[in-house]
Amino acid sequence: MEKGLALPQECRDFLHSLRMRSKYALFLAFVVVVFVFIEKENKLISRVSDKLKQIPQSLVDANSTDPALDLAENASLLSLSELDSAFTQLQSRLRNVSLQLGVEPEEEAEREEEQEKEEQPPPPAKAGPRRHVLLMATTRTGSSFVGEFFNQQGNIFYLFEPLWHIERTVSFEPGGSNAAASALVYRDVLRQLFLCDLYVLEPFISPLPEAHLTQFMFRRGSSRSLCEDPVCTPFVKKVFEKYHCKNRRCGPLNVTLAAEACRRKEHMALKAVRIRQLEFLQPLAEDPRLDLRVIQLVRDPRAVLASRMVAFAGKYETWKKWLAEGQDQLREEEVQRLRGNCESIRLSAELGLQQPAWLRGRYMLVRYEDVARRPLQKAREMYRFAGIPLTPQVEDWIQKNTQAARDGSGIYSTQKNSSEQFEKWRFSMPFKLAQVVQAACGPAMHLFGYKLARDAASLTNRSVSLLEERGTFWVT
Repeated sequence: MEKGLALPQECRDFLHSLRMRSKYALFLAFVVVVFVFIEKENKLISRVSDKLKQIPQSLVDANSTDPALDLAENASLLSLSELDSAFTQLQSRLRNVSLQLGVEPEEEAEREEEQEKEEQPPPPAKAGPRRHVLLMATTRTGSSFVGEFFNQQGNIFYLFEPLWHIERTVSFEPGGSNAAASALVYRDVLRQLFLCDLYVLEPFISPLPEAHLTQFMFRRGSSRSLCEDPVCTPFVKKVFEKYHCKNRRCGPLNVTLAAEACRRKEHMALKAVRIRQLEFLQPLAEDPRLDLRVIQLVRDPRAVLASRMVAFAGKYETWKKWLAEGQDQLREEEVQRLRGNCESIRLSAELGLQQPAWLRGRYMLVRYEDVARRPLQKAREMYRFAGIPLTPQVEDWIQKNTQAARDGSGIYSTQKNSSEQFEKWRFSMPFKLAQVVQAACGPAMHLFGYKLARDAASLTNRSVSLLEERGTFWVT
C-alpha cells in the first residue's frame, strides 16, 4: 500500500530541481537590486568627491582643513547615514571657503552691511542741480563776447548759435502767424538741445549728415566742447570743414560723440539771437527735466545799428544811401523794421521784470555796457544767478581778453579792450541817424536806461554820459 503511494523517482527529482532554481532566482534578484543600489551610491559619492577636489588648495591650507572626506579608496560609503554626515561636513567646509572668498551667507552679509553703514561717515553733498542757461540776445549786442564767459568753463557744454541751421532751412515770413510759428519751432529745438538731443539739428544741416557725421556745423570752433576729446576725432585729409576748430585739427563732427559729451558735462548753456519772444519759453521753464536760466542781453540800439551797418553792410544799403544823398526822410518800412525789433526786445524785458510765477528766479537782464565796463563783476553776477560756481579759468580768460591793446580782428571777435570799445560808435554815427533810432526805439531806451542825445555835441562828447546807472534791480 505504502509503495503504491510513493512518488516516482523522476517526480521527486523534478520538484527538488524546481526548489533549487527558485532559490537561485531569488538570490540573483537580490544581487541585482544590491548592485543597482551600490552603483547609484557610487555615482553620488563621485560627484561629491569631484566637487571637493575643485576647492582651491590655497584656501584649504588657509583654513587648515582637508578638503577630502574620509572616503574609502573606491569612493564608496557604507550607508546613507554616512552620506548625510559627509554632506554636513561638506556644507561646513564650503562655508569656510566662502568666508575666505569674501562671500558670506545672505543674513550675515546683510547684518555686516548694516553695520558698515552705521560706521561709515555720511556721504559728501551731491553736486548742484544741472542748469540750463540761455543767453538770449539779438545780433551785434556783444553776445559772442558774453557767451565766452560760459564757453570757457570746463564743466559747461556750450553751443554757439545752433538755431542758425533752422533759420537757414525753414523760411518764415516776418510778422503775424509766421513769426509765432518760427518761435515755436525754435523753442522745441531748444528744448531738445538742452536735453542733449543734438540729433534734432541733423534735419536742418545742409547737406544732411551721413552716419551722424557732418563738417557743416555752424561755428563749431566757437564751442570748446565740440573741439575737445573725445569729440575731436582724428583729422581727415581732403575733408574741408568751413567752421573748423581754432586750436586743433579735428575730423568731421560726430553728433553722437557730441551728445554723449553734453550728457557728461555738469551744465548746459547756449546763446541764441533768434529767440525774440520771452513768453514762448514758458513751457521750457515749467519742464521738470530742465532748470532754465534766461539771461537777456541788451545794448544801446544806436550802437547796435552802427555795428550792423558795418557787419552786414549789404542789408543796409538803403540807410547808407539815405545818409549819403542827404534825403529828408528814410523809407518808412526801414524805420518800422527797426521799431519792431526794439519793441520785441522791450516787451520781453518787461515780461521778465514783472516776475510772473513761471519766470521768478529764472530771468536776468544784463546791459552789454555794464559787462564792458566791469566784465569780471558782471560775470560773477551771472554765474551767481545761474547757480554755477565761477572757476579761476574763466576769471583768467576775462582778464586776458578784456585788457587787449586793441580790439581783435573779425566781426565776431571776442578779444576787446572792453572799457573803451563800448562807446566807439558815438564818434562815427551821424547825429541824424541817432535821431532816427531814438525816435523809433525811445520806449526801449527809456526802460534800459539809455539817455537821448540832444544834439551832435552831446553825442560825441565823452564827458557826457548816455548811460544811466542801474543796480541789482536787473536780477529777478
